Amino acid sequence: MPGKNSFITKPTPEKALLAGVEKRDNPDKWPLSESMFELAELARSVGANPVITVTQKIHGSQPTYVGKGKLMEIVGHVKHNQIKIVILDDELRPSQQKVLEEKLQVKVIDRTALIIDLFAQRARSREGKLQVDLAQTEYLLPRLAGQWSHLERLGGGIGTRGPGETQIETDRRLVRSKLSKIKKEINKIQKQRRQQRNLRRVTNKASVSIVGYTNAGKSALFNQLTAGRVVEKNQLFSTLDTTTRQIQLNRHSNVTISDTVGFVSKLPSILVSAFKTTLEEASEADLFLHVVDVSNDYSFEKYEIVNQMLTQLSLAQTPSILVLNKIDLLKEGKRETIERWKDFLQIFNVDDRTPIAITSATKHYGLKRLKNLMENKIQQGNN
Repeated sequence: MPGKNSFITKPTPEKALLAGVEKRDNPDKWPLSESMFELAELARSVGANPVITVTQKIHGSQPTYVGKGKLMEIVGHVKHNQIKIVILDDELRPSQQKVLEEKLQVKVIDRTALIIDLFAQRARSREGKLQVDLAQTEYLLPRLAGQWSHLERLGGGIGTRGPGETQIETDRRLVRSKLSKIKKEINKIQKQRRQQRNLRRVTNKASVSIVGYTNAGKSALFNQLTAGRVVEKNQLFSTLDTTTRQIQLNRHSNVTISDTVGFVSKLPSILVSAFKTTLEEASEADLFLHVVDVSNDYSFEKYEIVNQMLTQLSLAQTPSILVLNKIDLLKEGKRETIERWKDFLQIFNVDDRTPIAITSATKHYGLKRLKNLMENKIQQGNN
């Protein structure tokens, strides 16, 4: 225990430069400015201090991610601002990363490594840690052939911590052996989950899963519906482990409800694959509560990203209720918001039977109507 005159210092955040590109020949619906804002949030979440942001419009793919002129600009920023880490908004090829670290002489990581690093910090359960370990090891595997050998010189920290950090010096045979062991352990957990779901099925309880973009308020809504204590924070990926509870709806019918990991733009495919056992809870659901932070300027785009991910996971046909959350933070009126979302859903070709619930989980607003909608939707599915 520290004495009276002693003090504990926190590690100084690594000064970071963020860089992102927009391809002229393949413009993304997701604005680069919002993607960079999200990248900065991710960087802060793992302990970095973003001090400079650099963006560029490019044609095609560049061997150094950005063009030569922009790369020289980044070199100047790194030297004059004591930058310790450069974080790029897209996943890099191993060859790109090697060239950039040789040119910049600092650690370079991409969005994928950043998200994996954040998952490594957030994982609490044995299952969550195994899934992060799987994703990190699969990410490192193609980079073992000399691509990361210079990281010792650059130091540890962001992008290198977590279960897979010691694999830099390990040959492919050992890494593949490790992958095999991780997958076997995950398969055991997967089997246990299936058995638990089958037991719930025997009791004829309907299953509801809360899905949505990260930080949309899913855990807060889950806690209000279940009187639970799932961690709810204004941060990205506060929930990695699926939590399931039982709730009673208005007519004495019991259902199970699960809070699941949130989605994010450019979510690495290896993380989606690694967290398959967690997401399988959603695959067994009779109903989705698709939670949207309606106060966010890009709520429509985030809704689309989640829907695309659900389609990728073959879950797009599951009946759902659209939950427009954080209504208390909205500047415009509730009626105008509902009309705008109805118009959007028509353009998006969403089933017109998808009901809309307006809620504020933190203010306990709209929960009774949401429960009524849940019960009606479940009854429709049983008919």
